Amino acid sequence: QVQLVESGGDLVQAGGSLRLSCAASGRPISNYAMGWFRQAPGKEREFVAAITRSGGTTRYADSMKGRLTISRDNDKNTVYLQMNSLKPEDTAVYYCAASLTWILGTTPNSYGNWGQGTQVTVSS
Repeated sequence: QVQLVESGGDLVQAGGSLRLSCAASGRPISNYAMGWFRQAPGKEREFVAAITRSGGTTRYADSMKGRLTISRDNDKNTVYLQMNSLKPEDTAVYYCAASLTWILGTTPNSYGNWGQGTQVTVSS
């Protein structure tokens, strides 16, 4: 099993940027496609971004496309999510997830391993 720990969440003003990190341990993340999801209070967990094992292909939620960059450093066993032009509606807990499948899943049940989440709060 791979263990995932997110960091980098913070309180920022609208228009600001954040870089989230997901540090993995227990297994090399090169074995996994990686994804980011978010969950706001009272809402379902939703897909944000995903990246293939090699990092060669990425996928983004339409609602955030153009404001996100997902990347990975397999040598550091870490995945990143750069978020720019943040909006108050981006406020949520952001989760990192790992999948042994070869496809870039956009649903939570595509991923078998999850971190505890990191809080992102965007003030207006």
